Amino acid sequence: MMRETFPTPAPLPHRGASPAPPIDLYKLVAIVRRQWRIAALSVAVFLLLGIVYLLLAAPKYSASTDILIDQDNSRILYQGSALERTVEDEARILSQVEVLTSDKVGLAVVDKLKLDQDPNFMSAPAGPLQMVRSTIRAVTSIFSSSPSDTASEDELRRRAALQNIQRNLIVERLNRSYVLNIRFTWSDPVLAARVAKGVAEAYLADQLNAKYEATRLAGGWAQQRMKDLQQEALKSDLAVQKFRTENGLIAASGKLVSEQQLSELNSQLIVARTETAAAQAKYQRLQSVIDSGQPDAIVAGTLDSAIVNDLRSKYLEASRLASEIAEKAGPEHIQVKRLRNSMEEYRKLIFDELGRIAKSYSSEYQVAKSREDALRNIVTDATGISADANETLVQLRELERESESYKDLYQKFLQRYQESLQQESFPVTEARIISEAAVPQETSGPKKSLVLALCTMLGLAFGTGLGALQEYRDRFFRTGEQVAEETDLPFLGMVPLIEDGRSVTSYAVDHPLSLFAETLRSAKISADLSLGREKPKVIGIISVLPGEGKSTVAINFARLLASQKARTLLIDADLRNPSLTRMVASHAKAGLAEFVIDKVPLQDLLLFEERTRLAMLPAVLRRDVPLTSELLASREMQGLLEEARGAFDYIILDLPPLAPVVDVRAITPHVDGFACVVEWGKTPRAVVQAKLEVDPPLAKKCLGIMLNKVDLDKMKLYGSEGATYGDPRYSAYFREAASSQVPGEGLKAARLPAPA
Repeated sequence: MMRETFPTPAPLPHRGASPAPPIDLYKLVAIVRRQWRIAALSVAVFLLLGIVYLLLAAPKYSASTDILIDQDNSRILYQGSALERTVEDEARILSQVEVLTSDKVGLAVVDKLKLDQDPNFMSAPAGPLQMVRSTIRAVTSIFSSSPSDTASEDELRRRAALQNIQRNLIVERLNRSYVLNIRFTWSDPVLAARVAKGVAEAYLADQLNAKYEATRLAGGWAQQRMKDLQQEALKSDLAVQKFRTENGLIAASGKLVSEQQLSELNSQLIVARTETAAAQAKYQRLQSVIDSGQPDAIVAGTLDSAIVNDLRSKYLEASRLASEIAEKAGPEHIQVKRLRNSMEEYRKLIFDELGRIAKSYSSEYQVAKSREDALRNIVTDATGISADANETLVQLRELERESESYKDLYQKFLQRYQESLQQESFPVTEARIISEAAVPQETSGPKKSLVLALCTMLGLAFGTGLGALQEYRDRFFRTGEQVAEETDLPFLGMVPLIEDGRSVTSYAVDHPLSLFAETLRSAKISADLSLGREKPKVIGIISVLPGEGKSTVAINFARLLASQKARTLLIDADLRNPSLTRMVASHAKAGLAEFVIDKVPLQDLLLFEERTRLAMLPAVLRRDVPLTSELLASREMQGLLEEARGAFDYIILDLPPLAPVVDVRAITPHVDGFACVVEWGKTPRAVVQAKLEVDPPLAKKCLGIMLNKVDLDKMKLYGSEGATYGDPRYSAYFREAASSQVPGEGLKAARLPAPA
């Protein structure tokens, strides 16, 4: 029969609907309701452990002292540069915290207080964490050798005492200040105060020793470095002097001799040029006077000759007298003529003397010019020598710079060395105690409220983790939503778990208004809508795993159909494990196998129920039927179904489970539809999915899935869907009261009804 399918209509959009929230609060609340017992039990267990710990734990006392990390004491004697005084406060304070908790300070406290010889300190009870660590350390020490194996007993005791200090010592910075709080916790308040005070004092002593040692090492290094620099400076100075000697770069008063000589020669050349120019000017002036032949051109004072000046005076006097007499007695006067002769004589004498002086001036000019030429040649030669010296002067200056740098370094290291000696003589610590450790009067631990709160949080976290793990491991079908989402098949309904003592094979008929009967009616309607209204309909009841209750569902489904006046045939097709036959027809002697193999007529094998007129074809287990799948796929089985179609409206097949055998796949072509029974909370979803995916023809004919053996009390814990089954408003529709009809007397042999 062709299967008629109807497309599923798309849901209409709801006006004004908002998108679904990313987190389903109903599901979260349902998870909490399911797993709260685990969380509560976990919290109770952890609280109990916390109470036991508080009862067994010894009281603890905390003694504290405060240390101020001073920033100014270290700068009283030593004033460094601004860059050196800039300190990263955070890193510096954290570094001091690490120093306070270091092995060196701790061992100093152990040695000073002799804690390794104190039995009360060495035998102190360890906490739970310390016990776990000690156990792990003891186990790992068995498989690995460590340096402590060969250490002395005293050293081992010192290290054990150090571990006790470090485990119970807390050093922390107070707010953003430069104050460090040292807190030591121990069962003995007096010892706690001693250890806290000892840690502070050991830290101060360590700071002093470290500063002294660092200053001493720095001073020693500076002294050695200073000697090295002194040697380097001496070597560089000697190299400068040697280079000067080798290259003739003799210096005097900080300058090279060649440079000094060149400077002096230039000065002399300038003087010589001046003198030559002066001599030339005197000579040319005098020569111009001689060339003019006029004694009047001689200016008094221009010549240094007394003779010329005297003759010129006489010449001028005679000229004056001649002029006066000529004005009085006339130019032809004898006295005038005599004076003019005298003037001519004076003139001749003057120019004779000037000629002699001119020769002297010419000689002086020639001497000055010769001297100038000589100096010029000397300067030219000295300039060439200086140019050659400049090429080697570059190397000389490089050697001089190197020598100066070594001298500067030597001076700086000498200064630093003197400062380090001063600091070594006056070591100053940068820390001081501002609060002494006092003997504590009140216990500091264990804090009951903190321990209980922590245990509660741990218990809640552990319980939440266990609940989440249990939810993650819950891979079974619980709700119809899971069925639809995981398998893409319709959800037919839920079959509740039947209480002990009730008849499960006729429960749907005995309780027609129950949820059980309503689920079976849902399966019938699904079959009618999916397979069409033509009859008969061959419906197979299947399950994935054995024991899921498919046989119980099959007999109840068949009886419900028969009670509704539908001619119904129930066939037990599970030839390997005919549990249906054992439940309702254990007296049967022959059945389906006899029809297929021995060709026994169908009317001789059927059993009928008096109450509902349900017909059943049982299955009797026979040892000589090894291939049940071939029997179900045989022509005889096909003929059986064709013969039954003429007399019944519904043919219900109780088929074997899918996982163990392949019988269902063999009979799939002869079945119109399948109703899959899945046990609630027992059958893994992955198994159901896998079996349906590997057999597409079966999945295509599957009418839907019903959940069997549903615990309705637990079902209420699975979100809104589960809550509906406990809603009081449903009580008017679902009643578990038994029907007033008298149950039938069971299945008996009868004749096959005539076809309609």
